[in-house]
Amino acid sequence: MVRDPRIMKAVEQLGYRVTVGDVAAQVGLNINLAEQGLLALASEAGGHLQVAESGEIAYLFPKHFRAILRNKFLRVRLQEWWQKIWRVLFYLIRISFGVILILSIVLIFVAIAVILIAISASNSDNDSGGGDSRHSSGGGIFFMPNFWLWSDMWWFFSPGYDPYDRRHRRQRKSSRSSSGSEMSFLESIFSFLFGDGNPNADLEDRRWQEIGTVIRNFGGAVAAEQIAPYLDDIPEGYKRESEDYMLPVLTRFNGRPEVSPDGDIVYHFPDLQTTASSWQPQPVPPYLQEKLWRFSRASSGQNMLAIGLGGVNIIGALMLGSLLRDGLIAAQIGGLIAFVQSIYWLLLGYGIGFLTIPLIRYFWIQWKNSQVEARNQKRQQQGVILGQADATLQKKIGYAQQFAAQNVIKNEDLVYTSETDLLDQQLERKDKIDAEWQRRLDSGS
Repeated sequence: MVRDPRIMKAVEQLGYRVTVGDVAAQVGLNINLAEQGLLALASEAGGHLQVAESGEIAYLFPKHFRAILRNKFLRVRLQEWWQKIWRVLFYLIRISFGVILILSIVLIFVAIAVILIAISASNSDNDSGGGDSRHSSGGGIFFMPNFWLWSDMWWFFSPGYDPYDRRHRRQRKSSRSSSGSEMSFLESIFSFLFGDGNPNADLEDRRWQEIGTVIRNFGGAVAAEQIAPYLDDIPEGYKRESEDYMLPVLTRFNGRPEVSPDGDIVYHFPDLQTTASSWQPQPVPPYLQEKLWRFSRASSGQNMLAIGLGGVNIIGALMLGSLLRDGLIAAQIGGLIAFVQSIYWLLLGYGIGFLTIPLIRYFWIQWKNSQVEARNQKRQQQGVILGQADATLQKKIGYAQQFAAQNVIKNEDLVYTSETDLLDQQLERKDKIDAEWQRRLDSGS
Protein backbone atom coordinates (compact mmCIF):
# COMPACT_ATOMS: atom_id res chain seq x y z
CA MET A 1 0.00 0.00 0.00
CA VAL A 2 1.28 3.47 -0.89
CA ARG A 3 1.97 5.49 2.24
CA ASP A 4 -0.05 8.64 2.64
CA PRO A 5 2.26 11.59 3.43
CA ARG A 6 -0.60 13.25 5.32
CA ILE A 7 -0.72 10.34 7.78
CA MET A 8 3.04 10.47 8.25
CA LYS A 9 2.89 14.20 8.97
CA ALA A 10 0.00 13.73 11.41
CA VAL A 11 1.93 11.06 13.32
CA GLU A 12 4.83 13.51 13.73
CA GLN A 13 2.57 16.37 14.79
CA LEU A 14 0.75 14.22 17.36
CA GLY A 15 3.90 12.99 19.06
CA TYR A 16 4.38 9.59 17.37
CA ARG A 17 1.65 7.93 19.46
CA VAL A 18 -1.79 8.08 17.88
CA THR A 19 -5.14 6.41 17.45
CA VAL A 20 -7.16 6.09 14.28
CA GLY A 21 -9.44 8.84 15.54
CA ASP A 22 -6.46 11.15 16.19
CA VAL A 23 -5.23 10.84 12.61
CA ALA A 24 -8.68 10.97 11.01
CA ALA A 25 -9.48 14.22 12.82
CA GLN A 26 -6.06 15.76 12.29
CA VAL A 27 -5.99 15.07 8.55
CA GLY A 28 -9.70 14.98 7.81
CA LEU A 29 -9.31 11.47 6.41
CA ASN A 30 -11.84 8.69 6.07
CA ILE A 31 -11.73 6.48 9.18
CA ASN A 32 -11.17 3.28 7.21
CA LEU A 33 -8.42 4.86 5.11
CA ALA A 34 -6.77 6.23 8.25
CA GLU A 35 -6.83 2.78 9.84
CA GLN A 36 -5.42 1.10 6.73
CA GLY A 37 -2.75 3.78 6.40
CA LEU A 38 -1.67 3.45 10.03
CA LEU A 39 -1.49 -0.33 9.78
CA ALA A 40 0.63 -0.12 6.63
CA LEU A 41 2.88 2.55 8.12
CA ALA A 42 3.32 0.60 11.37
CA SER A 43 4.22 -2.52 9.41
CA GLU A 44 6.77 -0.78 7.19
CA ALA A 45 8.29 1.63 9.72
CA GLY A 46 8.61 -0.67 12.72
CA GLY A 47 5.63 0.75 14.63
CA HIS A 48 3.97 -0.94 17.60
CA LEU A 49 0.36 -1.67 18.50
CA GLN A 50 -0.87 -0.91 22.01
CA VAL A 51 -4.17 -2.49 23.04
CA ALA A 52 -6.17 -1.12 25.99
CA GLU A 53 -8.48 -3.18 28.19
CA SER A 54 -11.42 -1.57 26.43
CA GLY A 55 -10.17 -3.03 23.14
CA GLU A 56 -9.08 0.31 21.71
CA ILE A 57 -5.80 0.42 19.80
CA ALA A 58 -3.04 3.03 19.83
CA TYR A 59 -0.12 3.08 17.39
CA LEU A 60 3.39 3.92 18.61
CA PHE A 61 6.01 4.92 16.03
CA PRO A 62 9.77 5.49 16.36
CA LYS A 63 10.72 9.13 15.96
CA HIS A 64 13.07 8.28 13.10
CA PHE A 65 10.48 6.29 11.13
CA ARG A 66 11.06 8.41 7.99
CA ALA A 67 14.73 7.43 8.01
CA ILE A 68 13.67 3.79 8.38
CA LEU A 69 11.42 4.11 5.35
CA ARG A 70 14.09 5.86 3.28
CA ASN A 71 16.62 3.15 4.02
CA LYS A 72 14.10 0.39 3.45
CA PHE A 73 12.51 1.47 0.20
CA LEU A 74 14.35 2.63 -2.88
CA ARG A 75 11.14 3.99 -4.35
CA VAL A 76 10.86 6.54 -1.58
CA ARG A 77 14.39 7.71 -2.29
CA LEU A 78 13.68 7.94 -6.01
CA GLN A 79 10.56 9.99 -5.32
CA GLU A 80 12.50 12.39 -3.13
CA TRP A 81 15.22 12.72 -5.79
CA TRP A 82 12.61 13.34 -8.47
CA GLN A 83 10.96 16.04 -6.35
CA LYS A 84 14.30 17.83 -6.10
CA ILE A 85 14.93 17.46 -9.84
CA TRP A 86 11.41 18.64 -10.66
CA ARG A 87 11.86 21.77 -8.54
CA VAL A 88 14.90 22.65 -10.66
CA LEU A 89 13.12 21.80 -13.93
CA PHE A 90 10.04 23.78 -12.97
CA TYR A 91 12.21 26.76 -12.07
CA LEU A 92 13.84 26.58 -15.51
CA ILE A 93 10.40 26.40 -17.13
CA ARG A 94 9.26 29.43 -15.18
CA ILE A 95 12.19 31.60 -16.19
CA SER A 96 12.19 30.37 -19.81
CA PHE A 97 9.25 32.61 -20.76
CA GLY A 98 11.11 35.70 -19.57
CA VAL A 99 14.28 34.59 -21.34
CA ILE A 100 12.35 34.04 -24.59
CA LEU A 101 10.75 37.49 -24.31
CA ILE A 102 14.11 39.21 -23.85
CA LEU A 103 15.70 37.22 -26.69
CA SER A 104 12.75 38.07 -28.93
CA ILE A 105 13.09 41.80 -28.26
CA VAL A 106 16.87 41.75 -28.67
CA LEU A 107 16.61 39.76 -31.90
CA ILE A 108 13.98 42.10 -33.31
CA PHE A 109 15.91 45.30 -32.62
CA VAL A 110 19.25 43.85 -33.70
CA ALA A 111 17.62 42.84 -36.98
CA ILE A 112 16.14 46.34 -37.37
CA ALA A 113 19.54 47.91 -36.73
CA VAL A 114 21.25 45.61 -39.25
CA ILE A 115 18.64 46.39 -41.91
CA LEU A 116 18.87 50.13 -41.32
CA ILE A 117 22.68 50.04 -41.45
CA ALA A 118 22.56 48.00 -44.66
CA ILE A 119 20.11 50.41 -46.26
CA SER A 120 22.18 53.40 -45.19
CA ALA A 121 25.34 51.79 -46.62
CA SER A 122 23.53 51.01 -49.86
CA ASN A 123 22.39 54.62 -50.19
CA SER A 124 25.93 55.84 -49.53
CA ASP A 125 27.26 53.60 -52.30
CA ASN A 126 24.66 54.98 -54.69
CA ASP A 127 25.57 58.55 -53.79
CA SER A 128 29.29 57.93 -54.30
CA GLY A 129 28.45 56.76 -57.82
CA GLY A 130 27.25 60.24 -58.74
CA GLY A 131 23.92 60.59 -57.05
CA ASP A 132 22.66 63.63 -55.19
CA SER A 133 24.19 63.81 -51.70
CA ARG A 134 20.98 65.27 -50.33
CA HIS A 135 19.18 62.06 -51.28
CA SER A 136 21.56 60.10 -49.04
CA SER A 137 20.93 62.44 -46.20
CA GLY A 138 17.22 62.13 -46.69
CA GLY A 139 17.38 58.31 -46.53
CA GLY A 140 19.30 58.39 -43.28
CA ILE A 141 16.91 60.86 -41.74
CA PHE A 142 13.93 58.69 -42.72
CA PHE A 143 15.09 55.52 -40.99
CA MET A 144 17.52 56.37 -38.24
CA PRO A 145 15.40 58.79 -36.19
CA ASN A 146 12.63 56.17 -36.15
CA PHE A 147 15.06 53.60 -34.79
CA TRP A 148 16.29 55.90 -32.06
CA LEU A 149 12.69 56.81 -31.24
CA TRP A 150 11.86 53.16 -30.55
CA SER A 151 15.14 52.81 -28.70
CA ASP A 152 13.92 55.57 -26.37
CA MET A 153 10.70 53.61 -25.85
CA TRP A 154 12.79 50.56 -24.88
CA TRP A 155 14.47 52.55 -22.12
CA PHE A 156 11.12 53.98 -21.08
CA PHE A 157 9.86 50.50 -20.25
CA SER A 158 13.08 49.42 -18.58
CA PRO A 159 13.22 49.43 -14.75
CA GLY A 160 14.09 52.69 -13.06
CA TYR A 161 13.67 54.90 -16.16
CA ASP A 162 12.81 58.52 -15.39
CA PRO A 163 12.82 60.97 -18.31
CA TYR A 164 12.93 63.96 -15.96
CA ASP A 165 15.21 63.39 -13.01
CA ARG A 166 17.84 60.79 -12.18
CA ARG A 167 17.35 61.49 -8.51
CA HIS A 168 13.73 60.22 -8.75
CA ARG A 169 15.00 57.14 -10.54
CA ARG A 170 17.38 56.37 -7.66
CA GLN A 171 14.58 56.90 -5.13
CA ARG A 172 12.30 54.41 -6.89
CA LYS A 173 15.11 51.89 -7.14
CA SER A 174 15.84 52.17 -3.41
CA SER A 175 12.13 51.84 -2.54
CA ARG A 176 11.89 48.63 -4.59
CA SER A 177 14.90 47.15 -2.84
CA SER A 178 13.50 48.08 0.59
CA SER A 179 10.15 46.43 -0.21
CA GLY A 180 12.02 43.20 -0.94
CA SER A 181 10.05 41.51 -3.70
CA GLU A 182 10.38 37.77 -3.29
CA MET A 183 10.03 37.05 -6.99
CA SER A 184 12.81 37.60 -9.51
CA PHE A 185 12.09 39.40 -12.78
CA LEU A 186 12.23 36.22 -14.88
CA GLU A 187 9.87 34.42 -12.48
CA SER A 188 7.53 37.42 -12.51
CA ILE A 189 7.11 36.99 -16.27
CA PHE A 190 5.72 33.48 -15.77
CA SER A 191 3.51 34.74 -12.93
CA PHE A 192 2.22 37.55 -15.16
CA LEU A 193 1.39 35.09 -17.93
CA PHE A 194 -0.06 32.15 -16.06
CA GLY A 195 -0.52 33.20 -12.45
CA ASP A 196 0.64 31.21 -9.44
CA GLY A 197 -1.68 28.24 -9.32
CA ASN A 198 -4.96 27.52 -7.55
CA PRO A 199 -4.95 29.16 -4.10
CA ASN A 200 -7.57 26.61 -2.98
CA ALA A 201 -5.80 23.47 -4.14
CA ASP A 202 -5.89 22.23 -0.52
CA LEU A 203 -9.51 23.24 0.06
CA GLU A 204 -10.85 19.71 0.57
CA ASP A 205 -8.03 18.89 2.97
CA ARG A 206 -8.76 22.05 4.96
CA ARG A 207 -12.48 21.33 4.90
CA TRP A 208 -12.15 17.88 6.47
CA GLN A 209 -9.44 18.98 8.89
CA GLU A 210 -11.71 21.72 10.22
CA ILE A 211 -14.74 19.41 10.39
CA GLY A 212 -12.68 16.80 12.25
CA THR A 213 -11.43 19.45 14.67
CA VAL A 214 -14.96 20.73 15.34
CA ILE A 215 -16.18 17.21 16.10
CA ARG A 216 -13.25 16.58 18.45
CA ASN A 217 -13.73 19.96 20.16
CA PHE A 218 -17.33 18.97 21.01
CA GLY A 219 -16.42 15.54 22.32
CA GLY A 220 -17.32 13.53 19.22
CA ALA A 221 -21.01 14.49 19.12
CA VAL A 222 -22.47 17.41 17.14
CA ALA A 223 -25.58 18.78 15.52
CA ALA A 224 -25.73 19.31 11.77
CA GLU A 225 -25.78 23.09 12.22
CA GLN A 226 -22.33 22.93 13.80
CA ILE A 227 -20.91 21.33 10.64
CA ALA A 228 -22.91 23.31 8.05
CA PRO A 229 -20.48 26.32 7.96
CA TYR A 230 -17.83 23.99 6.51
CA LEU A 231 -19.95 22.39 3.78
CA ASP A 232 -21.25 23.50 0.40
CA ASP A 233 -24.52 23.00 -1.48
CA ILE A 234 -26.69 22.99 1.63
CA PRO A 235 -30.32 23.01 0.44
CA GLU A 236 -32.97 25.44 1.56
CA GLY A 237 -36.47 24.87 2.88
CA TYR A 238 -37.84 21.44 3.70
CA LYS A 239 -34.93 19.69 1.95
CA ARG A 240 -32.61 21.14 4.54
CA GLU A 241 -34.52 19.45 7.36
CA SER A 242 -33.58 16.00 6.07
CA GLU A 243 -29.89 16.86 6.70
CA ASP A 244 -28.73 14.68 3.82
CA TYR A 245 -25.64 16.88 3.55
CA MET A 246 -24.30 15.14 6.69
CA LEU A 247 -24.02 11.77 4.94
CA PRO A 248 -20.47 12.38 3.58
CA VAL A 249 -19.36 13.38 7.10
CA LEU A 250 -20.84 10.22 8.61
CA THR A 251 -19.17 8.10 5.93
CA ARG A 252 -15.75 9.69 6.32
CA PHE A 253 -15.59 9.61 10.13
CA ASN A 254 -17.66 6.45 10.70
CA GLY A 255 -20.39 8.30 12.56
CA ARG A 256 -23.96 7.36 13.33
CA PRO A 257 -27.13 9.41 13.84
CA GLU A 258 -28.96 9.57 17.16
CA VAL A 259 -32.55 10.75 17.53
CA SER A 260 -33.65 12.89 20.45
CA PRO A 261 -37.06 12.52 22.20
CA ASP A 262 -38.16 15.64 20.28
CA GLY A 263 -37.31 14.02 16.96
CA ASP A 264 -34.11 16.00 16.35
CA ILE A 265 -31.13 14.21 14.81
CA VAL A 266 -27.64 14.55 16.23
CA TYR A 267 -24.47 12.79 15.12
CA HIS A 268 -22.17 10.63 17.23
CA PHE A 269 -18.59 9.72 16.18
CA PRO A 270 -17.20 7.13 18.61
CA ASP A 271 -13.93 6.66 16.72
CA LEU A 272 -13.08 10.34 17.14
CA GLN A 273 -13.62 10.08 20.90
CA THR A 274 -10.64 7.76 21.33
CA THR A 275 -7.26 9.45 21.65
CA ALA A 276 -3.74 8.51 22.66
CA SER A 277 -3.34 11.66 24.75
CA SER A 278 -5.69 14.11 26.38
CA TRP A 279 -7.36 16.28 23.74
CA GLN A 280 -7.59 20.01 24.29
CA PRO A 281 -9.98 22.08 22.13
CA GLN A 282 -8.18 23.54 19.14
CA PRO A 283 -8.95 26.88 17.47
CA VAL A 284 -10.96 26.53 14.29
CA PRO A 285 -12.37 29.23 11.95
CA PRO A 286 -16.11 29.92 12.33
CA TYR A 287 -16.61 28.85 8.70
CA LEU A 288 -14.59 27.46 5.81
CA GLN A 289 -13.23 30.38 3.81
CA GLU A 290 -11.91 30.01 0.29
CA LYS A 291 -9.05 32.23 -0.78
CA LEU A 292 -9.53 34.69 -3.62
CA TRP A 293 -7.60 34.14 -6.81
CA ARG A 294 -4.77 36.59 -7.41
CA PHE A 295 -3.75 37.80 -10.83
CA SER A 296 -0.08 37.52 -9.90
CA ARG A 297 2.17 37.45 -6.85
CA ALA A 298 4.60 39.69 -8.74
CA SER A 299 4.77 43.33 -7.66
CA SER A 300 2.84 45.99 -9.57
CA GLY A 301 6.14 47.34 -10.90
CA GLN A 302 7.10 43.92 -12.24
CA ASN A 303 3.71 43.53 -13.90
CA MET A 304 3.96 46.98 -15.49
CA LEU A 305 7.43 46.12 -16.74
CA ALA A 306 6.10 42.89 -18.26
CA ILE A 307 3.30 44.81 -20.01
CA GLY A 308 5.82 47.34 -21.31
CA LEU A 309 8.16 44.66 -22.64
CA GLY A 310 5.25 42.89 -24.31
CA GLY A 311 4.27 46.15 -25.98
CA VAL A 312 7.86 46.76 -27.09
CA ASN A 313 7.94 43.26 -28.58
CA ILE A 314 4.77 43.89 -30.62
CA ILE A 315 5.83 47.36 -31.78
CA GLY A 316 9.29 46.16 -32.67
CA ALA A 317 7.83 43.21 -34.58
CA LEU A 318 5.53 45.52 -36.55
CA MET A 319 8.47 47.79 -37.39
CA LEU A 320 10.51 44.79 -38.47
CA GLY A 321 7.62 43.57 -40.58
CA SER A 322 7.46 46.88 -42.45
CA LEU A 323 11.18 46.65 -43.20
CA LEU A 324 10.92 43.02 -44.30
CA ARG A 325 7.93 43.70 -46.53
CA ASP A 326 10.28 43.83 -49.46
CA GLY A 327 11.66 40.30 -49.63
CA LEU A 328 14.75 41.48 -51.48
CA ILE A 329 16.22 42.97 -48.27
CA ALA A 330 16.45 39.60 -46.53
CA ALA A 331 17.76 37.98 -49.70
CA GLN A 332 20.46 40.63 -50.15
CA ILE A 333 21.63 40.74 -46.52
CA GLY A 334 21.10 37.04 -45.76
CA GLY A 335 22.42 35.46 -42.56
CA LEU A 336 20.68 36.79 -39.44
CA ILE A 337 18.05 38.72 -41.38
CA ALA A 338 17.05 35.65 -43.40
CA PHE A 339 16.69 33.70 -40.16
CA VAL A 340 14.62 36.46 -38.54
CA GLN A 341 12.35 36.59 -41.58
CA SER A 342 11.77 32.84 -41.34
CA ILE A 343 10.57 33.12 -37.71
CA TYR A 344 8.95 36.56 -38.03
CA TRP A 345 5.41 35.33 -37.37
CA LEU A 346 6.60 33.49 -34.27
CA LEU A 347 8.11 36.70 -32.92
CA LEU A 348 4.94 38.68 -33.62
CA GLY A 349 2.67 35.89 -32.33
CA TYR A 350 4.65 35.58 -29.09
CA GLY A 351 4.28 39.31 -28.44
CA ILE A 352 0.53 39.23 -29.12
CA GLY A 353 0.02 36.11 -27.00
CA PHE A 354 2.15 37.60 -24.23
CA LEU A 355 -0.44 40.34 -23.69
CA THR A 356 -3.58 38.47 -24.76
CA ILE A 357 -3.24 35.52 -22.36
CA PRO A 358 -2.99 37.69 -19.18
CA LEU A 359 -5.89 39.85 -20.41
CA ILE A 360 -8.15 36.82 -20.84
CA ARG A 361 -6.95 35.44 -17.50
CA TYR A 362 -7.74 38.75 -15.76
CA PHE A 363 -11.43 38.59 -16.73
CA TRP A 364 -11.55 34.86 -15.89
CA ILE A 365 -10.21 35.61 -12.39
CA GLN A 366 -12.90 38.25 -11.85
CA TRP A 367 -15.58 35.68 -12.72
CA LYS A 368 -13.91 33.03 -10.56
CA ASN A 369 -13.64 35.33 -7.54
CA SER A 370 -17.32 36.24 -7.79
CA GLN A 371 -18.12 32.54 -7.35
CA VAL A 372 -15.67 32.22 -4.46
CA GLU A 373 -17.20 35.20 -2.67
CA ALA A 374 -20.70 33.80 -3.15
CA ARG A 375 -19.70 30.46 -1.58
CA ASN A 376 -17.90 32.20 1.27
CA GLN A 377 -20.96 34.32 1.95
CA LYS A 378 -23.23 31.26 2.11
CA ARG A 379 -20.91 29.49 4.56
CA GLN A 380 -20.62 32.66 6.61
CA GLN A 381 -24.41 32.83 6.84
CA GLN A 382 -24.40 29.30 8.24
CA GLY A 383 -21.87 30.44 10.83
CA VAL A 384 -24.09 33.39 11.77
CA ILE A 385 -27.07 31.06 12.22
CA LEU A 386 -24.99 28.93 14.58
CA GLY A 387 -23.68 31.95 16.46
CA GLN A 388 -27.23 33.26 16.96
CA ALA A 389 -28.72 29.89 17.85
CA ASP A 390 -32.33 30.00 18.99
CA ALA A 391 -33.73 27.93 21.84
CA THR A 392 -34.57 24.98 19.59
CA LEU A 393 -31.03 24.76 18.18
CA GLN A 394 -29.48 25.19 21.63
CA LYS A 395 -31.61 22.32 22.93
CA LYS A 396 -30.52 20.18 19.99
CA ILE A 397 -26.82 20.93 20.63
CA GLY A 398 -27.36 20.21 24.33
CA TYR A 399 -28.79 16.80 23.51
CA ALA A 400 -25.76 16.04 21.31
CA GLN A 401 -23.48 16.75 24.26
CA GLN A 402 -25.02 13.81 26.11
CA PHE A 403 -22.99 11.60 23.76
CA ALA A 404 -19.79 13.62 24.15
CA ALA A 405 -16.88 11.73 25.65
CA GLN A 406 -13.12 11.35 25.52
CA ASN A 407 -11.45 7.98 25.85
CA VAL A 408 -7.72 8.39 26.51
CA ILE A 409 -5.59 5.26 26.11
CA LYS A 410 -3.06 5.46 28.93
CA ASN A 411 -0.07 3.19 29.45
CA GLU A 412 -1.59 1.70 32.58
CA ASP A 413 -4.67 0.66 30.57
CA LEU A 414 -2.67 -1.51 28.16
CA VAL A 415 -3.15 -5.26 28.17
CA TYR A 416 -0.84 -5.87 25.20
CA THR A 417 1.83 -4.06 23.23
CA SER A 418 3.91 -5.37 20.35
CA GLU A 419 6.97 -3.57 21.77
CA THR A 420 7.85 -6.50 24.04
CA ASP A 421 7.37 -10.25 24.03
CA LEU A 422 3.92 -11.48 25.08
CA LEU A 423 5.36 -13.81 27.79
CA ASP A 424 7.30 -10.94 29.36
CA GLN A 425 4.15 -8.83 29.42
CA GLN A 426 2.20 -11.61 31.12
CA LEU A 427 4.90 -11.98 33.79
CA GLU A 428 4.92 -8.22 34.38
CA ARG A 429 1.15 -8.18 34.74
CA LYS A 430 0.91 -11.38 36.81
CA ASP A 431 -0.25 -9.63 39.95
CA LYS A 432 -2.88 -7.66 38.07
CA ILE A 433 -4.14 -10.79 36.29
CA ASP A 434 -4.33 -12.71 39.60
CA ALA A 435 -6.23 -9.89 41.21
CA GLU A 436 -8.67 -9.80 38.30
CA TRP A 437 -9.30 -13.55 38.53
CA GLN A 438 -9.81 -13.28 42.31
CA ARG A 439 -12.32 -10.47 41.79
CA ARG A 440 -14.26 -12.56 39.29
CA LEU A 441 -14.24 -15.59 41.64
CA ASP A 442 -15.48 -13.48 44.52
CA SER A 443 -18.24 -11.93 42.47
CA GLY A 444 -19.33 -15.34 41.23
CA SER A 445 -19.52 -16.88 44.67
